[in-house]
Amino acid sequence: MPDTYDVAVIGLGAMGAATLYQLARQGGVSAIGLDRFSPPHTHGSSHGETRITREAVGEGRAYVPLVRRSHEIWRELEGVTGRQLLVACGCLIIGHRDAGHHHKPNFLKTTFELAREFEIAHEEVDALAIAERFPQFEAVQEDETGYFEPGAGSLRPNECIEAQLGEAARIGGKKFALKRKTRVSRITQHDNTVHIDTANGPIEVARAVVSAGAWTANLLGAPYDRLLTVTRQVLYWFKPHDSALYSEERCPAFIRIWGCGDGEYFYGLPIPISSTGVSGVKIATEDLSARVRPCDTNFETSEQEQMDFFRRHLAQRVRGLQAPAVQVMPCLYTNTPDSDFIIDVHPYMPNVLVVSACSGHGFKHSAAIGELAAKSVISSLVLEPFRLRTRSGWGAV
Repeated sequence: MPDTYDVAVIGLGAMGAATLYQLARQGGVSAIGLDRFSPPHTHGSSHGETRITREAVGEGRAYVPLVRRSHEIWRELEGVTGRQLLVACGCLIIGHRDAGHHHKPNFLKTTFELAREFEIAHEEVDALAIAERFPQFEAVQEDETGYFEPGAGSLRPNECIEAQLGEAARIGGKKFALKRKTRVSRITQHDNTVHIDTANGPIEVARAVVSAGAWTANLLGAPYDRLLTVTRQVLYWFKPHDSALYSEERCPAFIRIWGCGDGEYFYGLPIPISSTGVSGVKIATEDLSARVRPCDTNFETSEQEQMDFFRRHLAQRVRGLQAPAVQVMPCLYTNTPDSDFIIDVHPYMPNVLVVSACSGHGFKHSAAIGELAAKSVISSLVLEPFRLRTRSGWGAV
């Protein structure tokens, strides 16, 4: 006989952990969380010690309420668990005013506009002021500008996931189950029952949330296998000559858009001494050409690749960092054609809500998306504008 619950959450990274936690908070349902690994882990997209968070989200105004609500939830969780989840070290974005990012034209201009519209505390910093206030950055041109948001900063993804899963188990009690290292092979719906085949036996639920990230297309098939692409990204930790210059007290999270082409930007965060004993500055870019299958990812990075990254992006733009990197770690992006999210019911399984993909900028919104997903599962709330069926240029689903 299959195990039965009201709700199953498949994939317990950023989105899944948040959804399970919010289901527990809302109460009234039994739920099971499933993950093929043991979250938090380094096999997907929700790791790397830090993630940038900023309220004026130049990717589009629909994201601003999500990140603002997420900040509220992180602070609530900090109060409950005693963990530090959100570090408000500020965020600085440097580039020309018409600079694009995440496939969004006029990203920097939109950031300023949204900050004004939503009354988000911020400053516009010219090149001279950047040199004086933020000496970490070199060669800022006179026609470039900086957007500085003091309330932005970094999230600690492992701690966020652990806190939410721990609270889900505590609040949910006997009505909630966490099944780590449990691979889901198939999901089907018959009448109003969702059938989930796993390596450890079948499960039946009234509703399911699929937040499986890079494994979504393989698990669900059409139309996700046509719409989602998985790419390998590389995170680098570089050791500074002056570690105090890159402390969280002196260095903001940052995005430096130095060109107009794909991948002509990088982002970074100050990193305290980690559990691995590595301290330094985490810096990465986004390479959407390196398509992979999630199970076939090459986790090796050559020293030549590290040096090429350093020379292309960081040399003469960031002060006082040493190459090669002291730590390298890959992660996976799961991208949609327009780089926006998919949060919608499955077109052929109406009792299955799909929360993916997040196109490399999802963690900052995840706490609020989990809250909305939990409400959607219980009350059929429609989540606009991230619906699958209404996206232009995607073809029939």
